[in-house]
Amino acid sequence: MTDLTHLTIADALDGLAAKKFSARELTDAHLKKMAALKKLNAYITETPEKAREQADASDKRRAAGGKVGALDGIPLGIKDLFCTEGVQTTAGSHILEGFKPTYESTVTKNLFDAGAVMLGKLNLDEFAMGSSNKTSYYGNVINPWKRRNEDGGCDSTDLVPGGSSGGSSAAVAARIAMAATGTDTGGSIRQPAALTGTVGIKPTYGRCSRWGIVAFASSLDQAGPIARSVEDCAIMLGAMAGHDPKDSTSVEMPVPDFRKGLTGNIKGLRVGIPKEYRVDGMSQEISDLWAKGAEWLKSQGAEIKEISLPHTKYALPTYYIIAPAEASSNLARYDGVRFGLRVPGNSLDEMYELTRAAGFGKEVKRRILIGTYVLSAGYYDAYYLQAQKVRALILKDFTDAFKQVDVILTPSTPSAAFGFHENEGDPVQMYLQDVFTVTVNLAGLPGISVPAGLDAKGLPLGLQMIGRAFDEETLLRSAQVLERAANFTALPAGV
Repeated sequence: MTDLTHLTIADALDGLAAKKFSARELTDAHLKKMAALKKLNAYITETPEKAREQADASDKRRAAGGKVGALDGIPLGIKDLFCTEGVQTTAGSHILEGFKPTYESTVTKNLFDAGAVMLGKLNLDEFAMGSSNKTSYYGNVINPWKRRNEDGGCDSTDLVPGGSSGGSSAAVAARIAMAATGTDTGGSIRQPAALTGTVGIKPTYGRCSRWGIVAFASSLDQAGPIARSVEDCAIMLGAMAGHDPKDSTSVEMPVPDFRKGLTGNIKGLRVGIPKEYRVDGMSQEISDLWAKGAEWLKSQGAEIKEISLPHTKYALPTYYIIAPAEASSNLARYDGVRFGLRVPGNSLDEMYELTRAAGFGKEVKRRILIGTYVLSAGYYDAYYLQAQKVRALILKDFTDAFKQVDVILTPSTPSAAFGFHENEGDPVQMYLQDVFTVTVNLAGLPGISVPAGLDAKGLPLGLQMIGRAFDEETLLRSAQVLERAANFTALPAGV
């Protein structure tokens, strides 16, 4: 039998329907591989009993000839930012250690209603704050990819899997989850997907419910999938998305059949190349791959046009004012009173201080301090209000650009995966990892990263496509054409 852990969701669904294997066999294969690759530290909490129970239920549904869901029997990893009823949800933080929600997030409920199987809760940067998965209280996740030495062997340096959805991207790349949920606040699905040779889509803001997802920056956060192919992302997104009356930012509109829209036809599609994305320090390899991506799309009938997004240079500073400001507000709820960690003190205020000092990591504290500062009296107008005005200008840039083009093509990241001690101690260098992705969140648009090649050291590089709001159909169709042209089949060594 084919190694079940190497199947795509699409192939696995076909195999399950044809009774070539059972959901229990598919789940057990992934659980076995999870045990063999614990060194990657991709999971914070494993749920083998729940997984087998869900798999057995799926097999019974199929045996009875009843209706099966869009993901029936498919084993997934769930980012530990999604509340899961009765299963520890930590957000990668000490302050939530031991917290077991009494409710289910809307996205995970949608997935389980579609028949999905949960293998466990995936590691992440603490409260989704980071681009490397180094800020997790539960230790960093290791990218299954290794650099190639000049002699063709593998370098021993452990590389980051990207962040904050680093556990999700590493698990999918290492074949210890068929796909995974992620969240994207400034690139936290697309950047780790690019660094691990996987596909990740951040949908339009409001396409997926945020209810039951531990909040970082409420006006930027959006749930989405990381998977092994564009088709798998289309299947996942179709199951995750939908209007939710419990989330006031959830948009009430029909969810298209994203998989059915993958026609492979992009004749006449107008593809924009933003000149402002040619940033200083971008490697020649990434620049060449970007040009190659444009040629691939052109060869399939697309029209390539240079466009301008003039306020792009202000995106990172704008993001790093708005996101910490919203984080400082959202994280005020973690005070040791209602849930999670509590460190006793001699007064209520001292208990707050001691709990938050012990419960939050350094990066989270840094962002809370920045956010509190920019929201404080005397600085609100100078920083936060100005940032919101620039955000409106960034959205206008995209609105104007989409009058000329249908999708936009850019690199996903400024570099391939890097070592854990590289960029250490320089938060600005870490923040620059999101230079190509934060604009999409500020504008609320959908974006997808597709693996498109390897660098000179054998590490994956991704290309990003950006679409119009709620036009994930065109975005996914274009991305699949890019995916097929790139024909990325490389795997991490030993997977």
